[in-house]
Amino acid sequence: MHLGIHVIAFTVPDGTPGIAPELARVGQAVEAAGVTHLSVMDHYFQMEQFRPATDPMLEGYTTLGYLAAHTSTTRLGLLVTGVTYRHPGLLAKIVSTLDVLSGGRAELGIGAAWYEREHKGLGVPYPPVAERFERLEEALRICKQMWDPENNGPFEGKHYQLAETLCSPQPLSDPLPVLIGGGGEKKTLRLVAQYADACNLFTTSVADVAHKLDVLRGHCDAVGRDYDTIQKTVGVQAPPTDVDTFVKDMAEYQKLGVDTAIVMPPGDAPAAWIDKLGAPISARLAEL
Repeated sequence: MHLGIHVIAFTVPDGTPGIAPELARVGQAVEAAGVTHLSVMDHYFQMEQFRPATDPMLEGYTTLGYLAAHTSTTRLGLLVTGVTYRHPGLLAKIVSTLDVLSGGRAELGIGAAWYEREHKGLGVPYPPVAERFERLEEALRICKQMWDPENNGPFEGKHYQLAETLCSPQPLSDPLPVLIGGGGEKKTLRLVAQYADACNLFTTSVADVAHKLDVLRGHCDAVGRDYDTIQKTVGVQAPPTDVDTFVKDMAEYQKLGVDTAIVMPPGDAPAAWIDKLGAPISARLAEL
């Protein structure tokens, strides 16, 4: 089992001037700890159900570009890109640029978006949920076409029309991995079966994750997809405080086929937390 790190807060003691140096230290820490995935959120306001919306928040892909310069092996992505925030043709270009400049370490994490306050606050259209899922599926198809060097032709969808799907240079990753976040059983997991290389579920309970994976297996059977080709990841809601307890808990998810546990270090000192607990956790998970 692998360890991923998901940075969701930037409340470092030195304030705004300290954010960049702390992220550079995070890059060094994850590499030293053997972390396989490093991600940040795709938000413009902090999530108000957890922290004040006025807390510091960075634009995701700019942040990943910075982290690419401070890492060399860890895969980089957003957990997850909100489909409403960027036109899919531009999104495909952004992610492929990250992949080229990071030496083939980008991942497209994507979802239907949900944070209504930041949409309205910044003037971004916020369609109904059914339309957001339609747009998500079209965005996935557009990205796949943009990353196909043999297909530069048009795309005609309900919500998006592209005269050319030209993307040069192409990503170095072949294929560039796609992760879809969320556990919606009718739509999200169906899209995982059709389009994704990985899924991301929350560690609500072992039984709940087992159920979600059974649903995913059913969708895979329906579309003729090999269920075992999909990487299963879980997001852990609180940073672990005890290595033995955490590894014991994750072992139950590993038995379900989950191969990556993604944890969120505290926002005031993420690098120090990774230095202290990341390496032992990563080593112990690798033994599962």
